[in-house]
Parts: sequence; C-alpha cells; structure tokens
Amino acid sequence: MRILYLSFLIVLADQCSKVLVKGFNTPFPDLKFDGLLYGVRHNIFGTFVNFTFVENPGIAFGIELPSLLKLLLSISSGLICIALVLYLYRQRNEKILFRLSIALIIGGAFGNFIDRVFYGFFYGYAPLFFGKVVDFIEVKFFTVSLFGYTFDHLPIFNIADLAVASGVMIILLFNKKILPDNLDRNITVDQRVNIETVE
Repeated sequence: MRILYLSFLIVLADQCSKVLVKGFNTPFPDLKFDGLLYGVRHNIFGTFVNFTFVENPGIAFGIELPSLLKLLLSISSGLICIALVLYLYRQRNEKILFRLSIALIIGGAFGNFIDRVFYGFFYGYAPLFFGKVVDFIEVKFFTVSLFGYTFDHLPIFNIADLAVASGVMIILLFNKKILPDNLDRNITVDQRVNIETVE
C-alpha cells in the first residue's frame, strides 16, 4: 500500500497551496499571510496560465446546492474516499498504473473533502461540512462559442481536481492494459464457458 504515499503527497500539496492562496492568521505562533485577493488574476505563464482565487460553494462549475444536498455531498465525498482506499487495498497486487490512477483519485477526492468539511469552520464563515472548495488555477485558451455561450478558459481548478482528472484519464486511456488481473481471469473463464457451450 506504499502507493498511498502518493495520495498523501497530493493532499499535502493541495492543502498547502490552498492555504497560501486563501491566506491564514494564527494566534500562536503569531503568523499572518494575506494570500491572494479574491477574483484577481495573476499571470504565471503569460496570459495562458493564471492564478485566480475563487471558491466553489457546491459542485462543478460553481453550482450552488441547497443545504441538505451540500451536507450529503460532503459526507458522500468522505465515504467515497474510504471506499476507494478499501478497493485499492483489495487490488494491492494489481498493475502499478492501475493502482497509480486510483491513488491519484483518492488524493484529489480527499483534498477537496477537507475543504468541504473544515474550511467553513476554520475560516469562520460556515459550520462543519458546509465549507467551500478553494480553486485558483486558470488555464486560458482560444475563444470557443457553443450553444450561444462563449468560453475562453477552462473552469478554474485546483491540485486536487488535477489529480482526480489525471487518475480518470489514465483509466480511460489505458483501461485495456491496466485492467486488474482478476477481471482478466473472469473474462477468460466466461469466454471458455461460451466456447464449450457452443461446442
């Protein structure tokens, strides 16, 4: 289960970046860091990659949720993290690329879970489980018009989002190569049964 070190590193990098973006003020020791101003764009690589601090109050694209659904989202995010860790343990002897993809998803999911559960309480704007996810990475591209809407950048995201997207992309792109061995064996047995039935 050493692959979970990757998940831990993702959570650490994600949370450190979010605290620096959002800022912090601790009474002991007396530390204060203002972070980024909300909604102000800071160019990193020309105008292609920017740091723009925003907070996501709900799910993707900043869609706001009713209080009950927001609570359920926070709780279900934690349950999904636990389920993925247990699943990874069961698949601990499978191909490294498959385990890597699951570890990426776990790290990203847990990073955003921390925001939803604790940030509202720590920063004093909401009770536990009602926090907002901190996003800050903005990638701009050429302007695209679709269904009457104009887009010139991806939705603003964070390191946790990037980890989840990377894990999912690995599974989608290499699913035939990284399919767990036990699934391969099940398919082989099914094929064998079908062949014997036909004969």
